[in-house]
Formats: sequence, structure tokens, C-alpha cells
Amino acid sequence: MKTESIRLYEDREDVTLTPCLISETGELHAQGKRPAVLICPGGAYLSCSDREAEPVALQFMAMGYHAFVLRYSVFFGTQQGWPDLSAHFEVKQDRVHPAPVREIGMAMKLINDHAEEWNVDTDRIAICGFSAGGHNAAMYSVYWDKPLITDYLEVDSARIRPAAVILGYPLTDYCFMDGNSMNDFDRRFFNVSNLAFLGTEQPSREQLEQVSPARLVTENVPPTFLWATAADSMVPVQHSLLMAGALADHKVPFEIHVFEEGDHGLAVATQISAISQTMLNADAAKWIPLAGAWLMKRFALDLPGKTPFEEQMEEMASKQARCL
Repeated sequence: MKTESIRLYEDREDVTLTPCLISETGELHAQGKRPAVLICPGGAYLSCSDREAEPVALQFMAMGYHAFVLRYSVFFGTQQGWPDLSAHFEVKQDRVHPAPVREIGMAMKLINDHAEEWNVDTDRIAICGFSAGGHNAAMYSVYWDKPLITDYLEVDSARIRPAAVILGYPLTDYCFMDGNSMNDFDRRFFNVSNLAFLGTEQPSREQLEQVSPARLVTENVPPTFLWATAADSMVPVQHSLLMAGALADHKVPFEIHVFEEGDHGLAVATQISAISQTMLNADAAKWIPLAGAWLMKRFALDLPGKTPFEEQMEEMASKQARCL
């Protein structure tokens, strides 16, 4: 495996793309160019969770795909951990919308620019995100071909088109979230997240609609895989259901899985990403093979029917048979 971190901005160390590449040596050259998955960790637009980064990349690499981890603009940059919600926070204008979704486009362009070097099949790149990263991925699924991204990057939309989208417990409708009842802690946390993402704790209805991908779905949204838990109290399962409903309305192929139990932020839901017992969930961990089976319909490697050795052995057997 090869990894490296590439800054998306020369003067910032917090926004990076980390390619996790399967080494293309020896026999593996026969597999040809590989599809890839671009991963957006969650973190409420305050941070990018380590648990939803490399541990997820390893799962997709095990399926035979290259993986890329995007650490996009978040309020606290590279800092991890929960903020002191009683503190006063000032807006960081270079990190608010639309910076995070544009950075997915920047990452897609960078992957395309290095496609030969990294051996990537650019026609088959999926975007995968969790929680706020799931929101960012869903935002990209509805904005990838819009001037918000294409004009900013000065690029043809075909070069940054995602072939598929995978959303884990995503926030998809800020208007629904704004009207959802919350306890005092959750409401304060949500307000701080609004400040980090939208530059204000009390965004307008128009602002909320512009960042609610479930309300912006068109027929140009790529095929989408969604998973969530019914017990999630931080980002209610309705967000996944609303997105699924919008996809159905626009006849976009999709698959959705809702697991009965499990807290928010399960990531892989196994030991590789868990930092407490509450983050282990055998049922929710099934999302990985389910997503793998779903991706195989679209991302199966273009393998020959037989290896060169098998073809050589068959040719030798055929020659022997003709001599008898």
C-alpha cells in the first residue's frame, strides 16, 4: 500500500487529500486501472473524524479499490475532540460553505490529473461520507455539475463527475433539522455546527434550503447507497429516508439499509474504528459487505477470463492432444 498527503491549498495544512493506493507490482498489473472511493469523514463541520477516515479506506482497499481520504475545511482544522460549547466562537470565513463541497471537486480534479500515475479508472470514482461528511458528499452529488463548483474550478463537469455515492448516517435536510425538537445540549451543538458551516448560528430559510441536498435532487445525481440506524438521536434516520424518497421521485437508482440499533458515528462499527464498546455493532457493520455488493454491480474489476499461466497450460494440453 502507498500513502501520502497532498495539500489542496499551499498555505494550509488542514485541507489534504491522502491517497491510499494498492501497489501495482508484478501480477497485480493484470488487474488494470482500479475504481476508487473518495472518503469524507464526519465531525459536524468542526473536525474530521479519524475513525471515519483510514479505517474506512482499508475496507474499500480490501475490495480491490483505491481509496482517498479528504480532510476538507472544518472549523478546528486538524484539532480533534469535542469543543467547549460554552465558549464564544468567531466565524472562519475561509472554512464556511461552499468551501467543503468545492474541496471535493478539487480532490476529484486532482485524482483525474494523477490518474495515470495512480492507476485510477476515472470513470468509476465513488464519493463516500459519514454524518457531516455524508452531508458534504450528498451536497456534491447535487452540485457536481453546477456553476458553484464547475465555475470555481474552471473545469468541465465530466472530469469531476462521481459514478456513485455512499452515505452513512448523513444529514440531508437542514430545514427538517431546524424544525426537529432537541434537548439543550444538542441544540447548542447544532448551533455551533451551523456557525462553523454557514457562518451563523441562526441561518435563514433560504440558506438552509441551499444546503439541503434532499431538496435539491435531480436526475443527474449518481446512484446512491444509504445506511443509518433507527436509534440515531443526533442525526435522525429521517434524513436518510428523505434522501431516499427524493431519489425515488427522480428515478435515481438507490439502495437503503436501516439498522434497528446503534448510536450515531459508528463508522465501520468494528474494532478497527471503535474507541468504546458503544461503537461496536455487529448488525450495523453489515453495511460494509452490503455496500461492497452494491459497488460490484458498477465497479467490478475488468479481469480477463484466465491468467496467462492458465492459457499457456491449456495451449500445451491442446498441443499434446493433437500429437496423440
